[in-house]
Order: sequence, then C-alpha cells, then structure tokens
Amino acid sequence: MNTEYKTVDSSKITISELMLPSHTNFSGKIHGGYILSLMDQIAFACGSKFSGNYCVTASVDTVNFLKPIEVGELVTMKASVNYVGNSSMVVGIRVEAENIQTGVIKHCNSSYFTMVAKDKTGKNVAVPGLILTTLKEVSRFQNALRQIALKKEKEYQKTIASFGSIESILKSNNYKVKVDFEK
Repeated sequence: MNTEYKTVDSSKITISELMLPSHTNFSGKIHGGYILSLMDQIAFACGSKFSGNYCVTASVDTVNFLKPIEVGELVTMKASVNYVGNSSMVVGIRVEAENIQTGVIKHCNSSYFTMVAKDKTGKNVAVPGLILTTLKEVSRFQNALRQIALKKEKEYQKTIASFGSIESILKSNNYKVKVDFEK
C-alpha cells in the first residue's frame, strides 16, 4: 500500500489551444468531440503526474456543454485531482474560452474524469493520498464523495428498479414511444 501523500497543487495541469476552423462541427462551432478529446488528454496528464504512473480513463461524469466555443477563441483547460481511492483518482476539469480580441472569458464546461493508475504490466497500482490545503479543495473532495455515492445509488437502483410492464408504459401518455416488433 502506498503511504505517500501529495498536495492537490502537485497534480495541477493547464493547457491552452487556439481553436481552428478544422475543429468545427457542421454549425461552425467547435466540435464537442474535439473538446472531449482534449479533456481526456489533460485528465491523463493530471492523473499520471499525480500518481507517477500511466493512467486510463475509467469513466467520464457530468459533461455539460454550457456555452459554444468559437473559431479563433483560446481554450484553456485546468485540471486537478479532487479525490483519490486505492488506484483511482477523480480529476476535475474546467474549460474556459477567451475571445483574444476582447479578452472576454466564458466558462464552457466542467467535468469529472475517473482515472485509474496502472503499472507496466497493466495492473492497477496504488496512488498517493491527497493533501487538502484550502477550503475549495475540501469542497471539491466533498463533491467527489457525493458524486461517488450518487453513482453507487444509481447502480443499486438499476438492480431493483421496476417501471411496470411494457403494456402500462405504452398505455401511459407520459412517454413518446412506440413498440413495433414486426419490422
């Protein structure tokens, strides 16, 4: 068991990239998939820096695209470890876009990536403990605990959930659904 501890500050990573026309979707805004790819890269860098090991993405939670990102804006992503388990880390990522002509900065996305540290053979490896040094870091840690508890509750609910028969669902006017097994 790894008994080493590291500060949240030791995990912090910031990257910035100018958004180009090649990054756009069909509506001319920056493609969400491109932003997700950058977020995965910074989550990997943050988790690997903190753990000292190769990391893989185990899950991505709460991806809400709050504001569109335009061509020519400077996107900055900031990441830090918010929580650690045995071999896993929750990496919080904040995405901001800056209009480089006006200096206006907008918050575009916040997300949480669960990263798992691996050794050279691909087996899970222990990560250092986390030293919280500010109230904001404590708040982020508590938020991660809530998210983990909600995820566990959701998984449990899947095992016991009963929404009634398909007939009762179809008879209800609450859902926009048809069932057609003939096709």
